[in-house]
Amino acid sequence: MSDNQEPDNTPNPWMKSLVVWGGIFLALLLVVSMFGGSRETAGTQISYSDFRDRVAEGSVQEVTIAPDLITGTLKNNGTFSTVPVGSDPGLTDMLDQANVEYSGKPADQGNLWAAILVNTLPFLLILGIAFFALRQVQKGGGSGAMGFGKSKAKLLTEKQGRVTFDDVAGIDEAREELQEIVEFLKDPSRFSKLGGQIPKGALLVGSPGTGKTLLARAIAGEARVPFFTISGSDFVEMFVGVGASRVRDMFEQAKKNAPCIVFIDEIDAVGRHRGNGIGNSNDEREQTLNQLLVEMDGFEANEGIIIIAATNRPDVLDPALLRPGRFDRQVVVPIPDIDGREKILAVHMKKVPLAPDVNARTIARGTPGFSGADLANLVNEAALLAARRNKRLVAMQEFEDAKDKVMMGSERKSMVMTDDEKKMTAYHEAGHAIVAVHEPASDPIHKATIIPRGRALGMVMRLPERDNYSYHRDKMHANLAVSMGGRVAEEIIFGHDKVSSGASSDIQYATDLAKNMVTKWGMSDKLGPLMYEQSQEGYLGMGQTQRTMAGAETNKLIDAEIKDLVESSHRRATEVLTEHEDQLHLLAQAMLEYETLTGEEIKTLLENGKIDRPDTPSGPVAVQPSHGSAVPRAGKRFGGGEAPQGA
Repeated sequence: MSDNQEPDNTPNPWMKSLVVWGGIFLALLLVVSMFGGSRETAGTQISYSDFRDRVAEGSVQEVTIAPDLITGTLKNNGTFSTVPVGSDPGLTDMLDQANVEYSGKPADQGNLWAAILVNTLPFLLILGIAFFALRQVQKGGGSGAMGFGKSKAKLLTEKQGRVTFDDVAGIDEAREELQEIVEFLKDPSRFSKLGGQIPKGALLVGSPGTGKTLLARAIAGEARVPFFTISGSDFVEMFVGVGASRVRDMFEQAKKNAPCIVFIDEIDAVGRHRGNGIGNSNDEREQTLNQLLVEMDGFEANEGIIIIAATNRPDVLDPALLRPGRFDRQVVVPIPDIDGREKILAVHMKKVPLAPDVNARTIARGTPGFSGADLANLVNEAALLAARRNKRLVAMQEFEDAKDKVMMGSERKSMVMTDDEKKMTAYHEAGHAIVAVHEPASDPIHKATIIPRGRALGMVMRLPERDNYSYHRDKMHANLAVSMGGRVAEEIIFGHDKVSSGASSDIQYATDLAKNMVTKWGMSDKLGPLMYEQSQEGYLGMGQTQRTMAGAETNKLIDAEIKDLVESSHRRATEVLTEHEDQLHLLAQAMLEYETLTGEEIKTLLENGKIDRPDTPSGPVAVQPSHGSAVPRAGKRFGGGEAPQGA
């Protein structure tokens, strides 16, 4: 924390617990004194008339008289006690006549206090309930009985775990852009003496899991200032005006802890374009947004408060929120490239005992498109696999298996299929692989399997040799042809009437890709470089698309172009598999034999007609092409059929 930060006046939870238990103990003492603390009575309890008779007969030696109790000693050394009945003025005269020694005793103070407590207890109970209700109303954080308008922002301190830029990897550009905020929080005079003003807000934009929240916490950790965190959905309630009240309360808390950072996650929940609501424009969400705009840059300056927000959808935010003076900077937090993935893996691997064969660069190359959260999950899955296998170190094999699980899904080894279904699956996946091998623009094959994983009954996975930031027309046509390879292989080997439903996801992928090529990317010679389809924003039509510039004739032409692209890729796959049918049979038999083949093994098989596996007892195995049915190894359960996205 900074030196100029105000001390925290929040009561210590330990002291609060001590006060509560002390109150309970005191209440127990009072109860005991009221109901269990009555004084002991000495001797035999006798009636008052019997007492008078004994005095009259001379058997009483001495007595002690109190307002509510008389005790005494008999001449035979016995003791007694009795309760007087009313006032007896002649008692002392009777004692004098019988030569009985007597003395007085004041009333018991314990009983007096108990009586007072019994009379005042109802009033104390009412006052306690009223005090508790008042505290609930005044309680911060919106958790009280009447705390609707209180902010739900949580103050994170170093006790929750300090995060620094050393914990953030793979997003160097975004980190450098935010370094200036850290320097301002550490030394504001360095900028103010030259007339400079630090940006009031920074908007972190990126895909889910790229590290936006982690980056915001790192800024607070580096600057060592208070860090408030809240979600955009925490502002909006069903009651009109509550969100605006929470915004005001949040900034009041931030002013007391300035300089500080307020992090609003998923700000698009409250910061969407105004005027898109279903009802009138003066709804709860828009009131909350208006209050946020005023607090960030209104008449009253909020010095030392820096707002950092995160969103996956910057295109839906209100323009007033993005103007200079509010969110001055938009910092893009991208999906990491191969170097960034290697650095992220190094950060997460510090917590895992690694075997000597683990190579972070190799893992990074095989995980294109993975975000920081995906890579953290990959390392965790590898550690869990090693633990299940009773290993002391996490080896490269665990990382490879974890990568297959994350990218392709878990193996469904319990699925039992017939030999014909296994054969269908093997030829389907072999069709994808053969077309991919003979398409120059296709990515190289990483792995092919006929073991069911996730929702797929088989899969051919391709990985790019380097990170791709855009895709060319030839690669798209290659992907279309590869996606059709499985269906075409079934048609060639089993005939038109025996094709299966395993190509459903392939067909869906090919149709979506062809539609985007025609309507969004301008890759149709007949329709030209125009956009015929765009996404719809707002509450109505969220996540939907709508064709523009499209009359009846244009829609027919678009559908015809999409169909032509898919059918041409079908013809291309047919040409490749017809020309290389021997390779199709060879690869299908190998997949039935080995279940899973790597890209290098497929390449070796197609070049040499055999696979050299060190774990094979007889050494290199030659797989003979066969047009008949192949029976897999006994005791193995295979899957087959569907290859999502034809990849």
